[in-house]
Amino acid sequence: MKDWFVDRLVERTVKKLNENFFKAISFDDRTEFFQHLLSMIPQGAVVGIGGSVTVRELGIIGRLKEKGLTLLDHWQENLSNDEKAAIRKSQLTCHVFITGTNAITENGEIVNMDGIGNRVASMIYGPEKVIIVAGYNKIVRDLNRAFERIKEIAAPMNAKRLGLPLPCAELGYCVECKSEKRICRILTVIQRRPPETDIYVLLLKEYLGF
Repeated sequence: MKDWFVDRLVERTVKKLNENFFKAISFDDRTEFFQHLLSMIPQGAVVGIGGSVTVRELGIIGRLKEKGLTLLDHWQENLSNDEKAAIRKSQLTCHVFITGTNAITENGEIVNMDGIGNRVASMIYGPEKVIIVAGYNKIVRDLNRAFERIKEIAAPMNAKRLGLPLPCAELGYCVECKSEKRICRILTVIQRRPPETDIYVLLLKEYLGF
């Protein structure tokens, strides 16, 4: 029954995403997913990696390194703040930008909350190709559910992951704090694919990321 439920959920979401001019496709397993993903990235491409737990859970970075691609990854260890900033800016004009997302509605809308804004900026304009990777758990009914998901799941878990002294990292839910360390600062809703940005959405029938 669970497989049936996930199949129907993903199927109708992919349909709506494509109606909204995104290029969406679903995958039953990781083998099929990686075959498709790697075929989308030409040899010699510079690939930006957005801040995404999903991308790292899947081991995408390792697969890209095996292909010999140049990666722009600001989550690398031992980077200075200046080095991180330079990488984030370079992601804005890379050939391919790969990232996760906080939520996707069944109406085919892509919803994200950022702290700095580099991830959502690169998703919207700049890179030649944007690839959004997500598990079925990121799918929600509508925009209100998307906002709730960010406040009740994504934001608290990311704050905890980062070890930030925020109320949500302690309580497990958003209280609309006024902290200088707040990571919920920039909300974006991509309702339709921007005309000058190719956005691909690859949905896996797995529970992935935050």
